[in-house]
Amino acid sequence: MKNLKTFFILLAVTAVIFSDASAQKKNFTYKQVYEMGGGMRGMMGMMGRAPISWLDDENYLEMKSDPAKPGSRPVLMKVNAEDGKSEIFIDNSKVQLPEGFSIDRPALTSKDYQHYIFNSKNNLYYYSRPENSFKQLTKDDAEEKVPQLSPDGKKVAYVKKNNLYVFNIETEKETQLTNDGTNLIYNGWASWVYMEEILGRATAYSAFWWSPKSDKIAFLRFDDNPVPEFPLFRADGVHGELERQRYPKPGDPNPFVKFGIANIADGKITWADFDEKADQYIAWPTWTKDNKLTVQWMNRGQDNIIIYWIDTNTGKKTELYNEKQKEWVEWFEDLYFFDNGSGFIIKTNVDGWDHLYYYDLKGKLIKRLTQGDWQVNNFTVDEKNKKVYFYSPMKKSTDRYLCVVGLDGKGLKQLTTFPGSHSGSVSPNSKYYIDSYSNITTPAKTELYKIDGKLLRTLSDTKSNQYDEYAMAKPELFTIPSGDGYDLPAIWYLPADFDPNKKYSVIFNEYGGPNSGSVRNSYSPGVAQSYLAQHGIISFSVDHRGTGHFGKKGVALMHRNLGKWEMNDYAAAVRWLKSKSFIDSTKIGITGGSYGGYVTALAMTKDADYFNYGIAEYGVMDWKLYDNVYTERYMDTPAENPDGYKAGSVLTYIDKYKGKMLITHGTMDDNVHMQNTIQLITEMQKQNKDFELMLYPNFRHGVGMPHATRERVKFWFKYLLGRELDTNKD
Repeated sequence: MKNLKTFFILLAVTAVIFSDASAQKKNFTYKQVYEMGGGMRGMMGMMGRAPISWLDDENYLEMKSDPAKPGSRPVLMKVNAEDGKSEIFIDNSKVQLPEGFSIDRPALTSKDYQHYIFNSKNNLYYYSRPENSFKQLTKDDAEEKVPQLSPDGKKVAYVKKNNLYVFNIETEKETQLTNDGTNLIYNGWASWVYMEEILGRATAYSAFWWSPKSDKIAFLRFDDNPVPEFPLFRADGVHGELERQRYPKPGDPNPFVKFGIANIADGKITWADFDEKADQYIAWPTWTKDNKLTVQWMNRGQDNIIIYWIDTNTGKKTELYNEKQKEWVEWFEDLYFFDNGSGFIIKTNVDGWDHLYYYDLKGKLIKRLTQGDWQVNNFTVDEKNKKVYFYSPMKKSTDRYLCVVGLDGKGLKQLTTFPGSHSGSVSPNSKYYIDSYSNITTPAKTELYKIDGKLLRTLSDTKSNQYDEYAMAKPELFTIPSGDGYDLPAIWYLPADFDPNKKYSVIFNEYGGPNSGSVRNSYSPGVAQSYLAQHGIISFSVDHRGTGHFGKKGVALMHRNLGKWEMNDYAAAVRWLKSKSFIDSTKIGITGGSYGGYVTALAMTKDADYFNYGIAEYGVMDWKLYDNVYTERYMDTPAENPDGYKAGSVLTYIDKYKGKMLITHGTMDDNVHMQNTIQLITEMQKQNKDFELMLYPNFRHGVGMPHATRERVKFWFKYLLGRELDTNKD
């Protein structure tokens, strides 16, 4: 009771402060916030630009105008970290290329910015800065996909007609490395489910990797023949068009996969000794500096991962590291091998939290480097000084700090201390570090420090006074008790003129997937939140126990239980909100896309006693309808976990639906198929339920167009404010 009384006193004081601070402040308009050219673009000021990367331990690279030519076109500058003096490193203004080509828009560039590849009209072109020469490489009608320059800059590899090729730039000779590519057999090109769930979208389907010495290419070969076909229908024209996608759903066969090594000199292919027909996953090869090769293997059940050495001449595999977990394991996407050959560092959550371990090259543990109830994020190694730098929330899961530890596991230290979220980079031999940071009330700033913590200078500052004339919503970061021991991170945006005596509606903005927390102590201008707040709507987000704030231990609770703990914790958040006198308990909304569309639809059905309105966008409605790699990782197969699939399906709870829901989907969504929405509305129609539906023809996963934005805002105005949106006046 005492704490509750204090809470309301603080709210009353806050209201007075807000009222005074927001006096004479302007409100945002719909056009400003949501429409192109509405006036909000460019309101975030910039003082300089953040560096691109470190060139060496003394200098970093930065795009900026030549100090000797004020107002000139930005060039790549080499900047001395100690004194800030700069000189031109790369000046593209002097490069003259044939019409239709721009040096600023290459397909790819070598790390030293000396060699460029261009892709135009299904052919590749090459520019050499040292020689100032430009020439066409390939000369046929077939498309060259995902080109990659060799480390020495003398060759380029690519996929053409689902075969792997290499082009020797010096001899101007093209060599075809594989010959069996078809519409369903891909060499160096990923099968859809591998791209989406294993290798990642950033690869753009690329599935080959150059060796450091530029003499070999490791690649994956996929055979999609066993994978069931899913139809996507494009309704254009008179007869429409049927697109056929190989897409494995839970329990379905996977593509057959082989791991090969192509020798560039003679074109010989060596296959690693995996059984091509085995129910397995093979991915994430890593070359060591001395041209040795590893690759990772995972079983279909995704609870066992092994790192193998692969003999590039014979294909023989030798086990290096083997990990098993009760729920699931994860790929080692940041495996690090020491240049000096002393071993490797691995980041794993085998003990329930992501931590660093140092092994020798025979797989024997040398030293555990970090330990505790906190996570290690992306890390870099300084071999010279025997240190590892990494980012970690440390004790507060919504924050993120730069930290360091020795290779002996000693000297753990948090280097950045300003409360909030930090990112940046450490110079190669850790003489300096660049720190970009913000928190919910502090706009992002980038600063340069010596490794001892001495500030050298500010590199960029996004703080702007342009927002001062507007009634900005006030963000607050806090936790909500789950009722069974978890303090759930949450954030809301209160109106600038917040009055605890008024009633406010609330919109939950959620994604909610496993290990995908969205509540962070970082800055957002909050323009959209301010627009809604000025109309009496509080924007709100809460992360449930499985979003990563509580380590793998928390995420693992979702195993075989997707949908259970999300709804449990969202319901706890609603109960907490409803205990506040200023919350209108009849106007609790929720929205999200993809996994967020799933939890929104589940909230509107299974948890219909808590949520009144929802916008479910392109969401999974039954886990039997999504891809097998993602779904089986968390749910196992439908045959192994029938009760879990039924309990996690939105279709199971249609009878509970009683609010108002807008459902949206792109008709050509090749990730979460529109089949999900069709099956959802079919069940809702059978049970005579009212809902709204908006389809977006030919859109894939995610819909980014003004119409979709307007429909969302219209929905909230209609049901939370009881009136129609007028985009010209509101």
